[in-house]
Amino acid sequence: MKSCIRALWLAMSVCLTLPAARAGAAEQIVVGHAIDLSGPNGSIGRDYVAGITTYFDSINVKGGINGKKIVYTVRDDHGVAAESARLAGTLIQQDRANYLLGAIGAESTQAILAAPAFADSRHVLFAPLTDAFPAPRGRVIFWRPSMERECQFILAYFDKLGLKKIGIVLQDTPHNQKTYQMVAEEVRKRGMTLVGTARVSANIEADAKQLSASGAKVVLMIADTIGASQFLKAFRKHDASTFVAGTSLINLATLSEIAGARATEWTVFSQVVPNPGSTASRLQSEHIDMMKKFRDEPVSAITLEGFAVAKTLVKVIQMEAAGRGGLQTVAASRTPIDIGGMTILSADRKSTMSEFVDIALFKRDGRLMY
Repeated sequence: MKSCIRALWLAMSVCLTLPAARAGAAEQIVVGHAIDLSGPNGSIGRDYVAGITTYFDSINVKGGINGKKIVYTVRDDHGVAAESARLAGTLIQQDRANYLLGAIGAESTQAILAAPAFADSRHVLFAPLTDAFPAPRGRVIFWRPSMERECQFILAYFDKLGLKKIGIVLQDTPHNQKTYQMVAEEVRKRGMTLVGTARVSANIEADAKQLSASGAKVVLMIADTIGASQFLKAFRKHDASTFVAGTSLINLATLSEIAGARATEWTVFSQVVPNPGSTASRLQSEHIDMMKKFRDEPVSAITLEGFAVAKTLVKVIQMEAAGRGGLQTVAASRTPIDIGGMTILSADRKSTMSEFVDIALFKRDGRLMY
């Protein structure tokens, strides 16, 4: 029943925002978002949208921002970069979006930046669900920590445990290749040893078997959710207890569903938000309370990240309304933003708004331990 309700809500969010966006434009703030809701990363997209919508709803019930309600207009790009670019044009030209959120992954984000409608606009893309990359003219602001920082955090975690033999699983894309080179160099700098590499391909079964015999104590996956799931399922046939690690853009619910709950034992993942089940900070407790009030989905790291991203954007909109600059100005000035126990735009940042990274371990019962 809950999945049916969520599907209906998503359909309504996509289909019913257009009339609202056209009526009384001066009295509302339109946030446009092209994101994967039904493709390979659809489970991430749906949870992300749930978290964002929850925070915007919590603002709207209080009267909005300076009396202006937030209209969150979502379009499903099915995980196709060209569709991300086309829908970004629709959001800019037809829906008159005041702010534009980016899609999932570097390829789709780059496609939006290259779209003529975006190039001709004055928008700065707020890209929360992708690794940072060099972009022209500062037209994009990244929210989450870089993939480099996540991988460094994972390697540091195991280095402290004295686990020095590293294997890598690589899903071959240009962006992943850069990450692979960075990880290999980080392994060398730390005095660790790269003992083998497996590729996500038609030969995944053979590669997984070979990597299981390499003596690796930790296997780091540089892959998307489907690729990581395929590897883990094959690898656990030969090795049930070696640590396997991945980054925060792997959807853990989908991973467990494809690879099987037993295969996720001894797996560790970086997380870019604190424990979503804890009330240790105001951000975490607000997220839990508002999800109970406005949604029927369970809380997760992805819903919390969407919630935190929406809260960051609202803070920026409020600063802009007060004459203190928009996204680009705030990012350039490195102005710290407190979103409730989590500080965005820390002084030591490089090209991203947040530097927060944590670790979560799958327990035997399938739950995560932070």
